[in-house]
Amino acid sequence: MRIDTVLGDITEETTDAIVNAANSSLLGGGGVDGAIHRAAGPRLLDECRRLRQTTLPDGLPVGQAVATAAYDLPCRWVIHTVGPNYHAGETDPKLLVSCFAESLRVAAELGAASVAFPAVSAGVYGWAPEAVAEAAAIAIEAAESDPAPSPVQLVRFVLFSQAVLNIFAKTFPGR
Repeated sequence: MRIDTVLGDITEETTDAIVNAANSSLLGGGGVDGAIHRAAGPRLLDECRRLRQTTLPDGLPVGQAVATAAYDLPCRWVIHTVGPNYHAGETDPKLLVSCFAESLRVAAELGAASVAFPAVSAGVYGWAPEAVAEAAAIAIEAAESDPAPSPVQLVRFVLFSQAVLNIFAKTFPGR
């Protein structure tokens, strides 16, 4: 599995799937979530509403992931995951690892060869970018050691600032 770290806008990624740092309602919000919803267009919100009316009436739990179509985005799928909110007392790193692991699992189920991640929970949810990078590394290591071959060949971290990019680049040197 190849790992890239880039500074950029995740809504412009042409990977097979992008990961949305969603809130549990799946109905859009601020930050990455809002940007993805705006770029995908209103059909994404419509699909998320259908998910809430059917399989996720209570919303998407923290650490879990679900996929939708990407609509007006240049990728094929959006994988929504709800990161833990450090400020709200969700401080168990296993929840953060689960966001990355579950998103990779969903990407593999979709047959995605490439997936782009933001720094889930590193924004308004208050997790230190170092902790987020470490959680991502743990999840990727677990995915790589799984005996079942995964179609995911490229994981790209699309990061919002040079400082966060530097942290992720140190976590994944030469990968």
